[in-house]
Parts: sequence; structure tokens; C-alpha cells
Amino acid sequence: MIHSPKFAAVLDACVLYPAPIRDLLLNLAELDLFKPKWTSFIQDEWLRNLLSNRKDLTREQLNKTIAAMNRAFPDSLVEHFEPLIDSLELPDPKDRHVVAAAIRVNADVIVTANLKDFLHPMHVPLQGSYYLLRHRTIT
Repeated sequence: MIHSPKFAAVLDACVLYPAPIRDLLLNLAELDLFKPKWTSFIQDEWLRNLLSNRKDLTREQLNKTIAAMNRAFPDSLVEHFEPLIDSLELPDPKDRHVVAAAIRVNADVIVTANLKDFLHPMHVPLQGSYYLLRHRTIT
């Protein structure tokens, strides 16, 4: 197994939505086991879904979480991926932005809980969040 901070993983909204998984993945990234990547689209998606399902949370609280994530990992925000979106075909067109971001940064993997929403084979390997736990932490 390679422990390299150059190993880049695009984190889909569905693995950022649950705080325990988000915290665990970001703690692993803080240990330099991988470089987390996301877009403003991904951040907006998990924020919007969490606000819809958790009436006890506020947009201000979650924006603080996103700001803290961006401060902790300043090179994680993927930009200029939008031109790639329309060229991609997926079972769920709303997930094209995730693949476009991964292509843009030449990510090693997309970490998602929605493997069925992406086609195989793809430009970027897909893995569930357990992948980083098992393959990036156990020697």
C-alpha cells in the first residue's frame, strides 16, 4: 500500500453529508493519507440535503463547517471543471459534476456511497468510504 499525500480522492456529497463519516475522512486526510478534493457544487449538495433533513441545523452552522474544511485543506477546492460536465454520460446526470471534478484534478478515486449512480468502467475508479479506511490506513 502506498501512503502518499499525492493520492487524491474526490469526496462525493453523500460521504460528506454524515458528520461521523466526514470527520473520519477528514481526520485521515489530516494524517496525510490522501488529499481530499471537492467542489462548491459538492459542498452545496450536502449542505442543501442536510438542511432539508435536519431542521435543528442552520445554514450559518453548516457554512462554518464548510469554511473550516476549506481552511484546513486549502488546495481541496476543485475549480474549472464545469466545461467537462456536458461531455459526460452517467445514469444520474446530476452526478456528472463529481466525475468532471475528478477528471480535472486527475484524482485517484471518487469516494461515494452511490456506486450504482456511476457507470463502470469510468475515467476514475469508484470506491465506498470504507476503501480509504481499509486501504489507506492498514499496512
